Amino acid sequence: MYEGALQNLIDELGQLPGVGPKSALRMALHLLEAEPEDVARLTDAIQAVRTRVHHCEVCANLTEDQICSICRDVRRDPSQICVVQEPKDIQAIENSRVFRGRYHVLGGAIDPIRGVGPEQLRIRQLLSRLQDGAVTEVILATNPNIEGEATASYLARTLGTIGVQTTRLATGLPVGGDLEYADSLTLGRALEGRRQLG
Repeated sequence: MYEGALQNLIDELGQLPGVGPKSALRMALHLLEAEPEDVARLTDAIQAVRTRVHHCEVCANLTEDQICSICRDVRRDPSQICVVQEPKDIQAIENSRVFRGRYHVLGGAIDPIRGVGPEQLRIRQLLSRLQDGAVTEVILATNPNIEGEATASYLARTLGTIGVQTTRLATGLPVGGDLEYADSLTLGRALEGRRQLG
């Protein structure tokens, strides 16, 4: 449709997750009309994140320091580690304001089709964090899809050999949802994960 620099920008914006062709076009046209200072701030922010943000040496969360704020927080419970696939998953759990332990980011999930096996994930680093015996529970919070389930199963078998309590996030019905719209797998897991009241 367009050509040259504008089309290149549209194409590059379209590569971002969740950005379709129409959104990429709207963003490109917005940037074209934006004040030069606004575009410079955006460019600076992109450059800064590329040069200053990296993975925490302990848990692999994103941070500008060697060790992230969660790992440095002495108020966090060091006996619990919640294992997630990606750093963005930490924010989702933190938003619940329920978990007060620490995290471990795997950097993905087992996916043989894409050539991702256990050796490509940060499983060795997790096992080394468990060696001192301070951790009493590992909570597996991988995604409830085929890859996430395969990863959780692998980790449960591996962690079972070293004697640390391993739990899995419950899955089931969303709050505010109607039973008639729930798929059979979700409904089945909700029944299996039921708990006693009172």
